[in-house]
Amino acid sequence: MSAWNPWRGCHNCSTGCKHCYIHKGDAKRGIDTNQVIKTRHFAASIEKNRNGAYKIKHSQLVYLCFSSDFLLEDADPWRPECWAMIKERSDLNFLFLTKRIERFLACVPADWNDGYDHVTVGCTIENQQNADLRLPLFAQLPIKHKIIVCQPLIGDIDLEPYLDGVELVVVGGESDRQARPLDYDWVLHIRQQCLNQGVSFEFRQLGTHFVKDGKLYTIPTRLLCAQAKKANINC
Repeated sequence: MSAWNPWRGCHNCSTGCKHCYIHKGDAKRGIDTNQVIKTRHFAASIEKNRNGAYKIKHSQLVYLCFSSDFLLEDADPWRPECWAMIKERSDLNFLFLTKRIERFLACVPADWNDGYDHVTVGCTIENQQNADLRLPLFAQLPIKHKIIVCQPLIGDIDLEPYLDGVELVVVGGESDRQARPLDYDWVLHIRQQCLNQGVSFEFRQLGTHFVKDGKLYTIPTRLLCAQAKKANINC
């Protein structure tokens, strides 16, 4: 597993961005997240070592643009070069997530056709309103590998109408002292919908404020992922 962040910076575009950890971390360091810039690791996916071998080894999963959004408007001039690098590294598997799925067709290369075999696209949603806005678009797009990421999940969602062609649904809560609560019933509801449709399900992390059986718990950040794993409900 590797990370490739060709640019950094982003703009809040959705209610799910309210407590974004990138904005929060940048603010502590005096960095303006709204300033989108290329990073010194722009070409990380094709960098080679002294022996001429790629630094990112064959068959790895590469998390692309996880400190921004791959479909961000500011990155339009740089994205074609990224697509060329992605095409060069057909031996890797790339994953990017986006809240800007409406921009997808304007951002893919001319030879995309019905998708690249080694690229997975995740549509991020947080509540029913944005599920109903983004997922009908997502369902119609030519993408070989699709996942849905409900993180931060801030309300119950009826996903079942949108699960055709989706390989995985990931659910997670919000991490922040002011985080909106995650209700375990919402998690189980989404899991059941995935079971109904034969879609894989992953409970990624609890929320800082977590509701179970009507009781509100405050969970330390260091335990959010471990406690989700302990629930043992992935399928």
